[in-house]
Amino acid sequence: NVITYDDVHIDFTWKEWTLLDTSQKNLYKDVMLETYRNLNDIGYNWEDNTIEEHCASCKRHERHEGRQTAEKPSVYTQCLKAFMCYSHLQRHKRTHSGEKPYECNLCGKPFANYSHLKTHVRTHTGEKPYECNQCGKAFARQSTLQIHKRTHTGEKPYECNQCAKAFAQQSTLQMHKRTHTGEKPYECNQCGKAFSHQGSLHVHERTHTGEKPYECNQCGKAYARYSQLHVHERTHTGEKPYECNQCGKTFACYSQLQMHKRTHTREKPYECNQCGKAFSNQSTLNVHKRTHTGEKPYECNQCGKAFSQHGNLQIHKRRHTGEKPYECNQCGKAFSHHSNLQIHKRRHTGEKPYECNQCGKAFSHHGSLQKHKRRHTGEKPYECI
Repeated sequence: NVITYDDVHIDFTWKEWTLLDTSQKNLYKDVMLETYRNLNDIGYNWEDNTIEEHCASCKRHERHEGRQTAEKPSVYTQCLKAFMCYSHLQRHKRTHSGEKPYECNLCGKPFANYSHLKTHVRTHTGEKPYECNQCGKAFARQSTLQIHKRTHTGEKPYECNQCAKAFAQQSTLQMHKRTHTGEKPYECNQCGKAFSHQGSLHVHERTHTGEKPYECNQCGKAYARYSQLHVHERTHTGEKPYECNQCGKTFACYSQLQMHKRTHTREKPYECNQCGKAFSNQSTLNVHKRTHTGEKPYECNQCGKAFSQHGNLQIHKRRHTGEKPYECNQCGKAFSHHSNLQIHKRRHTGEKPYECNQCGKAFSHHGSLQKHKRRHTGEKPYECI
């Protein structure tokens, strides 16, 4: 005789289920899981008889009772994960099937469950219904608000078991752990570059696609990262929430504050592995490395001239456009580069910050000091060919 699931499972009516105490209900679930494992081991076909069916009697009431007792009577056969509500089980199944039945009618992006779609729609509407009662900052998600509140309380409940460093978010702890393991599980399928965090991979992929999904609703400027947009928005509001506790100088983003602090500590943690020269920030090191490789990734689309830094390309483009965005507020003279304006202003103030350490003569800009020093050294670097 062929044994079927109906031959070995135990079913309760709702009335019978309510008469069981907690230990009896737990025993029931343990027995049913053991039954499942035994049948699975002998190769039982679950296609038509699934373990979830054993909960038919309790599913009708599990939403009410499950929420009150925190019991999880619905079990999924594929991974044995348990859920309080049948609807939660159904949502979970989609992580295995890849089904995404809820689609955004604004951009067409699909989602596995309705709550994720609802949250996504707020990226289009700008709705932020969850507000911090301490600083008034608003968020699109309740979970994001809860994480934000830890910036006020200083709470960091997630601790690394290797170095004891603590974090405000579980996801941040998981990423941090990869600094110990060196694990980079997310790989770009175009260039093969690997990342420790999926979000970093998604952002990187935009360097291939050119996608900039985050747009400023004041000036229309677009960014590949939300954090870049968030920092940019402060150029409109003037907000500078990060303050140096040594000199009081304020900054629009945290990374700028961290770099600034190194002007006090003289710390230079980023070292070139070719010449040993050290820098206070990673971006400056990256630019420096191009002096070794000769790489010039930023090219002018008008004359083809290439540059190692994006900023230098932007300045160069003004030669074509004639743009001079930096204007002296004393005499109205305009300049294409901010540093030229700063040098010019010293004509008004008389400031000469660059002093020769041999004769004490002072100059308004660094280039003039360098030329002056050659009078002492006798250096003549420019030779007629």
